[in-house]
Amino acid sequence: MSNIVDPLVGRIANRVHAERERRGWTLAQLAEASGVSRAMINRIERGESSPTAVVLGKLSAAFQLSIASLLALAEDGDGAAGPEPDGTAGASRRTGTAEWQDPATGYRRRQITGPDFPAEVAEIRLPAGARVPYPAAAFAFVRQVVWVLDGRLTFHDGERCHDLGPGDSIELGEPAERVFANTTGAECRYAVILARGARP
Repeated sequence: MSNIVDPLVGRIANRVHAERERRGWTLAQLAEASGVSRAMINRIERGESSPTAVVLGKLSAAFQLSIASLLALAEDGDGAAGPEPDGTAGASRRTGTAEWQDPATGYRRRQITGPDFPAEVAEIRLPAGARVPYPAAAFAFVRQVVWVLDGRLTFHDGERCHDLGPGDSIELGEPAERVFANTTGAECRYAVILARGARP
């Protein structure tokens, strides 16, 4: 691995490489399974390129992991809440938690829960005008709720479109191509809650 300026990018690189190696896949096999070019995967694994949210969606789908799981595994140890050594609950400070930013859209994601908590909770900040599409396969292995905290989210769930405002939530059903879009002039902040399942 090459030297990385952003530690989280380096951890994502290591995680993608580890998940590929765990399955015994070559770069070409992961490229075929994900639809991401072999050259791009190689750059990501070497820490030479920060993957976009769309690319992460394709890779997570190939690994049969949620995007949140893939990022949470990379973020593990960066200050997410977790138990103290004596087993009591731990506290997570906003300034001590790693935040991942999509280089293409400016979408920002922060993991709220730690790796041992039975659900994954992440805070998302979607900039004005941003649009992030994901393939159906990225939703095939999780149960997920999207809960809008501030602003407005235009959520495309297959053929259906939902305009969600503060306090609105939606439980995702069968896997479908989905788009998270902010068509307003202000940032949208929402939470994604996923039920953890067994890893493949």
